[in-house]
Amino acid sequence: MTATFPPPWGRSQDKIRAEALDRAAVVYVRQSTRQQVAEHGESTRLQYALVERAVALGWARSRIEVIDDDLGQSAAVAETRPGFAKLVTEVTMGRVGLVLGVEMSRLARTGRDWHQLIELCSLSGALLADPDGVYDPSYYNDRLLLGLKGTMSEAELYLIRQRMQGGKMAKAERGELAIRPPIGYWRRPSGEVVLEPDEQARTVVHLVFDTFARIGTLNGVLRYLVAHDLQLPVRSASGADKGELTWRRPTRETLQNMMHNPIYAGYYAYGRRQSDVRRRKPGRPSTGRVVTAMDSWHVLLPDRMPAYISAEQYAANLRRLEANRNTAAAPGAPRGGSALLAGLLHCGLCGGHKMTSRYHRHGPHPLTHRYACAFYPVNYGTGQPCQTITGPALDAHVVDQVLAAVRPAAVEVSLKAAEQAEAERAVLETLWRQRVERARLAAERAARQYRLAEPENRLVVRHLEKDWETALAEQARLEADYQRFTETHPATLSAVERDAVHALAADLPRLWADPQVTTTERKELLRTLIERITVAVVGHSELVDVTITWAGGFETHSRAVRPVLRYDQLSYFPHLLQRLTDLAGQGLNVGQITARLNAEGLRPPKRTTRFTTEQVGNLLIRHDIRVPGHRRTPAPDLPTHQWTVKTLAAELDLPINTVYSWIYRGWITSERRPGLRFRIIRADAAEIQRLRALRDLPRGHHTKTRWQAPVPPEPHNDTERQEP
Repeated sequence: MTATFPPPWGRSQDKIRAEALDRAAVVYVRQSTRQQVAEHGESTRLQYALVERAVALGWARSRIEVIDDDLGQSAAVAETRPGFAKLVTEVTMGRVGLVLGVEMSRLARTGRDWHQLIELCSLSGALLADPDGVYDPSYYNDRLLLGLKGTMSEAELYLIRQRMQGGKMAKAERGELAIRPPIGYWRRPSGEVVLEPDEQARTVVHLVFDTFARIGTLNGVLRYLVAHDLQLPVRSASGADKGELTWRRPTRETLQNMMHNPIYAGYYAYGRRQSDVRRRKPGRPSTGRVVTAMDSWHVLLPDRMPAYISAEQYAANLRRLEANRNTAAAPGAPRGGSALLAGLLHCGLCGGHKMTSRYHRHGPHPLTHRYACAFYPVNYGTGQPCQTITGPALDAHVVDQVLAAVRPAAVEVSLKAAEQAEAERAVLETLWRQRVERARLAAERAARQYRLAEPENRLVVRHLEKDWETALAEQARLEADYQRFTETHPATLSAVERDAVHALAADLPRLWADPQVTTTERKELLRTLIERITVAVVGHSELVDVTITWAGGFETHSRAVRPVLRYDQLSYFPHLLQRLTDLAGQGLNVGQITARLNAEGLRPPKRTTRFTTEQVGNLLIRHDIRVPGHRRTPAPDLPTHQWTVKTLAAELDLPINTVYSWIYRGWITSERRPGLRFRIIRADAAEIQRLRALRDLPRGHHTKTRWQAPVPPEPHNDTERQEP
């Protein structure tokens, strides 16, 4: 006698309790992708058929709910499945008595989601069912079996993904994995990647790389393209015009992607952007992709793609982009500030740290700059800057060195400049002709479409007529712009223009100072010739040792002169005093002494290159050197709490010029009395204390924004003073 066994669903009837039948039965339907929904209809039909299974298990048809919100959604991430979230909510609220799925992988692909659902069903008393039977998560054996099913489902997903990734990587290692080609490339129906068939598109791509090699910055390339009304060719990846060539305005991001993409140098690369799960955002599975370094790419095969540039030029472009970043190791992109050596200057006193540029303005004077090494104050908060050098003086010294170095090649450079200008003009001429030709073809196509339309179909005819008029207007605009271009940009330089180029090359200082040459262009030239400049002030003097490291590694050493505050900072100050004494002993007057000092090449500490009679006279008085015919005005006999500039400077231990500067800034109030050349300053003990506190403030304190009240107390008298 043959034994018969009830079907699996019949064996599960003892697990279905009355309280479960009073709740709803939920049928969860899911397909991983939209393609599966469209092409694999049998799986979807089987999942919907679970409604009949729920009826067979005893549930009323009105108590059965189908959740199909996740059709076309992957189960790898729960956050992207609104249907699963709805199911979990219903189970948590105790409204579900049975959850049906055609297999456990339809419900979850990760152990976390699966075990969370099992735990919630166990707590709420809900059952789980698939074609093999009904499971009660509160029973240990069923719970163990459900756990094994979830583990197998997760392992199955891992194996599928591993096989797919392995096949994908093997194909990429052969250089056969299809990757979307960038701007300037086209994939044939056979799968081969070739250069863009459109001649104008290829010309624009070549122009982008040539312009970057000449200008050196992405912003410069972007401004050049915008100035000449040039657009980039893009193959549409989706939409009604998929695969068609469209022209779009250039953006910085697009140009940056072109410079970093190795396909333009003939490389086949895979793995440039890799997924970082820590950066992935919930609900957005395509996020979390980061750009990795070249040595971390999965595949990099040279000479596999048609190239626009060489591998050497591609590497040079990457180095230039890295150098344009303003970091401690790179000079940064040149900007419009007047500091010509910004980014190139390094301190020779503290180990070669990068020096910064600081701009400041004194009253009505124009904006000026200086260079300072503030490595220790900025990074450690200790001490003062290693050295501070006035910018214009150091800039002039380095520029003289550069002009002297390039003077022998000036004529050759002028010829290259003329050839480059004509080559650039030829490329633009080609692009303009191609744009006009494209507009003419578009107008002819619109005309043919209009003529082939049936006159009775007036709606279509009116639309085609409008398209024809638009194409004709665009053609007329481009032809007019092309005419203006040819008139303002001749194809070749005239003889007068060539002579002007040669004349400027023969007079490099005049060319350098030409108002049409921008500060950014001057900085570009300096960075082309110079890799690094190391400076070190000799003690506290006006002398600065300058070491220029030229492109290629050759070094030259020279000594520059900077302005200083005091005479005693001059390296030749003892010699200057000796000359003043000797010349005064010879019976020369102040004017004659001034002429002799200037003739001997001596200079004052300030930003002037020649002594004046007033400076020499004050210097003679200060050091008590008597000169025939030089009358001194005796200092007045002042009461207590009244000072001259000289006596107040001695009291505060400050240079006289600093006291004058404070007077001009309004920090000290002074007055002139009739018949006296001296300024009279009123300052009692409290005022002297305030001025000493002002003297002790760190350098540059008055130019910084402070978050508390100033250290010096308020002025003793009633006159308002400007805050330092």
